[in-house]
Amino acid sequence: MSNINLSLVENIRKVISGYKSGELTFQNLAKDLNLSQEVLVKEFGSETGLVEVVLNYEQQNLESMFSDFEFPEINAIDDLLQTSKEINGKFKDIVPSITFDLGKDFPEARQRFFENRIQFVNSMVKHNFELGIEQGMYRPDLSTELISRLYISRLIDMHNPDFFPDETISFSVLFDVMFDTFVRGVCTEKGKDYYEKKIKYLKF
Repeated sequence: MSNINLSLVENIRKVISGYKSGELTFQNLAKDLNLSQEVLVKEFGSETGLVEVVLNYEQQNLESMFSDFEFPEINAIDDLLQTSKEINGKFKDIVPSITFDLGKDFPEARQRFFENRIQFVNSMVKHNFELGIEQGMYRPDLSTELISRLYISRLIDMHNPDFFPDETISFSVLFDVMFDTFVRGVCTEKGKDYYEKKIKYLKF
């Protein structure tokens, strides 16, 4: 994306986050951005090309968020708590601008985006679960591949407006409940005891 106007991409990202299916056209976008359609055509070629650029930008936001953050080889529950706090605190920076409605118009681009995102997050979360099992914090009967994908699917579902409309449930509350329920389900008794002590001093 070195030749792309990142400031323009960021503005587009904000604008199209409110679009519904069928609304993402250069004509609508040019009007909302107060630009000429020629600028958008020159920069992106087509609406599909624009979607590809925006989704690549979304993926870079996610990866850069963790570029300076690695799982330290300490307690796996501490690692997961810290990582989840990062996700929670910066959620608005990584939530896909291509909404579930717009994804219907650009299914191939959205599918590639989710595959890349899942692969990246899965590699980090899977390592955490492997570490937790070794430490006796997580149940040894768990499949690390399955449980990491389950965790990711819950993160994705949390910003599906069909499941959780913003006006009825705040993301912060939803995240707290999801994380708490998930951790308690994968922990051993040793892990639960440690987690109970940690959450007394933790606020998402």
